[in-house]
Amino acid sequence: MKNIEFTKEQKEHIVHNIKHYFNKEFGEEIGQFDAEFLLEFFSTQIGPYFYNRGLQDAQAAAESQMDALKEALYTMEEPIL
Repeated sequence: MKNIEFTKEQKEHIVHNIKHYFNKEFGEEIGQFDAEFLLEFFSTQIGPYFYNRGLQDAQAAAESQMDALKEALYTMEEPIL
């Protein structure tokens, strides 16, 4: 898996959310550097779990759609006398 890269706007939004979360949940103010460090940690250490789960979900959805397509094609078959 490649490193996850965010746009500047996405990174700013995520860092803002991290800072807000710490303030709301723990009553702690964390700085920009600490929030960016946490984002990097989550991206590299936990991100692959979410990425893999997304791939598994996509694969299951694709398989479900393929099963439906196979069924539709089967129902279109003409009987052979």
